[in-house]
Amino acid sequence: MILEIVSAVLVLAGALFALIGGIGLLRLPDFFSRIHGAGLTDTLGAGLILIGLMFLPPHGLVTVKLVAILIFLWITSPTSTHALANAALGAGLRPRVDETEDA
Repeated sequence: MILEIVSAVLVLAGALFALIGGIGLLRLPDFFSRIHGAGLTDTLGAGLILIGLMFLPPHGLVTVKLVAILIFLWITSPTSTHALANAALGAGLRPRVDETEDA
């Protein structure tokens, strides 16, 4: 019973982060802000969902596969986000910067 509650909380938290990241992809103003939303969705949202699924009853090989997927996501998502940002900077795209400075 406790493991199911922990699993449900983690899966719901992951779904919330995935939703927030999806909204960020639509609403944020520039490319660099949007890839931050995509990285949040992949790394934290999917990570929490996978960790939540690890607490469900069929342990063993399923958990090992979920851990492998989680490690793969945690390595590839930040790496691909960094590669996208680096390629955009190399192509001449500049981040949006607020020109007003607070005194």
